[in-house]
Formats: sequence, C-alpha cells, structure tokens
Amino acid sequence: MTRLEGMLLAACAWFALSAPALAQDWSELTQEQRQVLARWEPQWQQMPEARRQRLADGASRWVSMSEEERAQARQRFERWRNLDPGQRARIQQRYERFRQLPPEQQARVRENFRRFRQLPPEQRQALRNRWQEMTQEEREQARERWQEMTPEERDTARERLRRMSPSERRQLRDSHERPAGGRRGGG
Repeated sequence: MTRLEGMLLAACAWFALSAPALAQDWSELTQEQRQVLARWEPQWQQMPEARRQRLADGASRWVSMSEEERAQARQRFERWRNLDPGQRARIQQRYERFRQLPPEQQARVRENFRRFRQLPPEQRQALRNRWQEMTQEEREQARERWQEMTPEERDTARERLRRMSPSERRQLRDSHERPAGGRRGGG
C-alpha cells in the first residue's frame, strides 16, 4: 500500500467514524432505543430518514436521562398533548421563527429567557399577567420599542426598572397605557 492509499484509507475511516450514525434500519438501533421506540417499529422503514434520525437521537437522550429528568420530560409532554391544535401550531410557528433568527439574536432571546427564569415566581407571574392585560396593539408597540433599543439601552431600562418602587412602576405603566384622552383602548 502506498503512502497516499494509506492516507486516503485513514481519511475515509476517520470520516466514517466521525459522521453521525444514521438510523437506516430498525436492527441497527440499540436494544434500549428499540424499547423506547417500539410503537414506531411497524412504520420505521417507511419513515423519512431525517425523522428516523430524530427519533433515534431522542431515544438515546431518553436512555441517558435520570428518573427526575424523565419525569420532567413526561410532564412537558403531557402539557404539550393537552394543548389544543391551535396552541401547538402557534408554538411551532414561534419556534420556526426563532430558528430563522441569526445566531446573535437567538443568543439574546436565550439570555432574556434565562433572566426571566431567574426572577422570583411572583415577579414572573406579574409580568405574565401584565402581558395578558395588554391589547394586541400595546404588545406590538412594546415589541417595537424594545427592538429599536440598543443592547445598552435595554440594559439601562432593565436597571431603571429594577430600582423603581412598585408605585413608580405602576405610574410608568399607566402613563404608557392611557392615550391623551385618558382612557385605555379596547382589545
């Protein structure tokens, strides 16, 4: 074998071993994966390759989870199953929009969500309630104002809000809610 043939063979072997294993056939799955995916066995070969791969990857993750992680995953799945089809479609659309964002925007969204999760439960609920009370127009205006801000302006706004007393926050909110006529728009 020439040196070039040896290098080509090594490169092919490296590529074959480093590429993710595709779940081409049911028999190629591990025993644990087959147990997790048993309900899909009858249609496995007819599924698109990408779907088989997602299911195989998911089964691998499931097998590696602790019981606590599995319990949390079951709860999330139950919540998903209990959503009506319209809610599921909206969530899927939002997720698709998120996936289409540039990586730096995705990172900002993740960071904002992380900050939200770090808030005390009462404060998170108050924010949810406030958002629910807003009209669609008010929500759009809030999104636009936020998106127009630079990252530094957003940080400054967050810091100002943290330092405000509840009554100051109410006053600020009320000043944004009421148009010149003094009444809030319907929705």
